[in-house]
Order: sequence, then structure tokens, then C-alpha cells
Amino acid sequence: MPQTKRTIYDLAGANPDLRFSPPCWAIKMSMKHKGLEFETIPWRFTDKDAISFSGQGRVPVLLDGDREVHDSWQIAQYLDETYPDKPLMKSSTVQASVRFVKAWVDNAMQPAIMPLIIADIYDCIHEKDRDYFRESREKRFGMPLDQVCKDKQKQAAVLNEVLKPLAEALSELDFLGGSTPNYADYAVFGRLQWARVVSRETFAPTDWEGPISEWFNRLLNLYDGFAKQTPRVLGDK
Repeated sequence: MPQTKRTIYDLAGANPDLRFSPPCWAIKMSMKHKGLEFETIPWRFTDKDAISFSGQGRVPVLLDGDREVHDSWQIAQYLDETYPDKPLMKSSTVQASVRFVKAWVDNAMQPAIMPLIIADIYDCIHEKDRDYFRESREKRFGMPLDQVCKDKQKQAAVLNEVLKPLAEALSELDFLGGSTPNYADYAVFGRLQWARVVSRETFAPTDWEGPISEWFNRLLNLYDGFAKQTPRVLGDK
């Protein structure tokens, strides 16, 4: 029986091997968790036509044979329904808890990280994406990009406060999923991997001490170091 081809449209920088999208990382780690083979297609912010078949303009987009699924949360649910072995969320109760973590990631964690790396993202994306990125992000923040990232020391303090519940949870657990990771781990990991990949400074979870760094290193080393081996702006520093 022929193997199903699985493809993920994955956000890339000017270097097509530089992959930094947080939700794309969550899904790639989820695919590895399931033991599913897949390939990725580098996609950039202005490549809307390339995924127009999905009826929207954001990645990740998963093609699983003749099935198309978009939105990271929808993809995670699809993976558990279609490939129930090695579940990302073992029950409806776990799914509810994971959904809470995802909401925290989207509404607290990501906004706290973005000002620290927004200039780095701009520098590493393709020239054709820069006008779109600047215009859309300045509209989102209501100010020029150089103002968004003006006070990194203050923003780092904000991020440290936001991450305190994560550090507390991980002080007694190997993973948010317990002894093994689940989708909550991958959703959080995606945001920190985002910072690790694009930052021009030593702002990366592996530079921090304590339970978050230890947890992040465990995830980096999973699946034969899949996430650890990805290219970074800083290289292997």
C-alpha cells in the first residue's frame, strides 16, 4: 500500500531553510510526536496565492494525501482524530487544559516575546515581505517598529513575569504533559523556538537557568534533535 504524502507549508525567511513560525513549529513537533513522515514547503508572508486553495492566508497548512487542514489547533485535533496512536491530547479533559495553555500562549506569551525580536524578524525575512510585515505589524501595535522594540530591558522584565507560571509548573514536571510531552508543550515550545531561531542576540531559552531551560533542552533533543538542528540567525552559538 503506497504511503500517504504529507506536506506542511512552513513560514521561511530570506534563507529558505530558516523556519521560525511558532504554530508551524507546534505542528512539526506534533508530527514527530506521532511518528508521521512529512515534508515542508518554504512559504513567505506574501505568498498568499500558494495557499489560496485553503481559503485563507496563513500557515501552517497541512496536506495529508487529498485532505487539507489549516490552523494549528484544527491540525492538532485532526491529527488525533486521524492518527489516534500517541495522542497529543488523551481525553476531552486534557484537551480543555491544553486549550487554556494555547490561549495563554496566544494572548500573553507571544505578545511579550514579539517586541524583543520584531526587529530581528524584519531583518531575516525576504525583501518582498518587508513592506507587508512593517505595515501589518505597525498597524497591530499602533506605532513604528523602532518604537515597538525601543525598551528591550523593560520588555524582558514583562516576559519574565509572564513566564513565571510556566517555570512554576515545570519545577515539578518534565513536561507540561507530565512524563511525556503533549500539545501544550509544543504550543509553548513554538514561541520560544521562534525567539531562538531569529534572535541576533543571546536571547534564547537555552541561555536561561532553571526549569524552563531544562524543559526546552529536553524538547530540542527529542526526535533525534529535530528542532535543535534547524538553522538559526546566530548559527550554533
